[in-house]
Amino acid sequence: MAIVMAIGIVTQGVLLNYFGVQFFQHIFGKILCIINLSLWFAFIFSFFIASLDGKFKDIHYSNVINRFGIGTWVAGTSISGILFYKQFFHWGFISEIIAFINIGLWIIYIGICVKTFIEIFRTKSYQNVHGILLLTTVSTQSIVLLLNTVFIEFPDIFNLSLLIIGFCFYLVCVFFILSRYINHSWSIEMDWNNTNCILHGALSISGIACLVTGIISIDIIRLIWRAALIIFIAVEAVELYRLFRRIKHYGFREAILIYDVTQWSRVFTFAMFYTFTSLFHTHLFIGSFVIDTILKVGVWVVIILLIIELMLSLRDAIETYKQSFREIGKENEVSTPYIKS
Repeated sequence: MAIVMAIGIVTQGVLLNYFGVQFFQHIFGKILCIINLSLWFAFIFSFFIASLDGKFKDIHYSNVINRFGIGTWVAGTSISGILFYKQFFHWGFISEIIAFINIGLWIIYIGICVKTFIEIFRTKSYQNVHGILLLTTVSTQSIVLLLNTVFIEFPDIFNLSLLIIGFCFYLVCVFFILSRYINHSWSIEMDWNNTNCILHGALSISGIACLVTGIISIDIIRLIWRAALIIFIAVEAVELYRLFRRIKHYGFREAILIYDVTQWSRVFTFAMFYTFTSLFHTHLFIGSFVIDTILKVGVWVVIILLIIELMLSLRDAIETYKQSFREIGKENEVSTPYIKS
């Protein structure tokens, strides 16, 4: 679902804001939306298959930290509901159904996360936590965006409640992540996770949610954007240093050209920060050299990151298929008896 989140925000956020509504309504924009919705449906179907096979718990729940990854289902469903509503407005009732289902999924997810937060806090097992925890904030604010898109006038009291819940989760997650990196030994090559970029991505989607609801003051939104910018610079500086160290330690190929599903979080967070900056600039008419640079250069950075990630994922899929094919061939060789002619 991280893939759905990333492609969704690139389409609905970055490309729409840079190229305009004409692009979004053009055939290319529609194709991107249909591809993303197809991926979303395929992943939903795979979750049902995993449940029927009895593998759901082992894959998604047994690992304490991986439980937070369920937040990608909520956020991915939110962006899919928004895309469906924007592209197929005459079938808006389907987006409403998706919204109600997603609210139920979010409630279950938050219940799981709260239980897990308490478990980690009681056992003081901070050594494995990372940015994936921040999906609690991302999923919550994605619900705000979905509900305010699908329903014309969503009550301010519910908007405010969800925004506060999202920000509270952000503070809790930052506490847990800082506890991990301050109180435990770690190496930047092995222990700095790709998902830590959600530190700024979660703030960006929170800022977008504040803008969309229209109930938060301009001054607070300006502070959120500045905080997101500072954290973006700090986190990505660490990422660059980590990249340098990994190249030195593992070599160029092993350091860069290795696919990991968590890398999609970088595409998502970069696209989210660009979208926040674009909306911040458009709604509040605030401009500066920094903002103008982000809007002019950022779009191409996001597109390049997306292309690279698509290429790496495709190569990984091909290699996985070849490996599976070889294993099946070996099994057939062993199971087939030798017959003399």
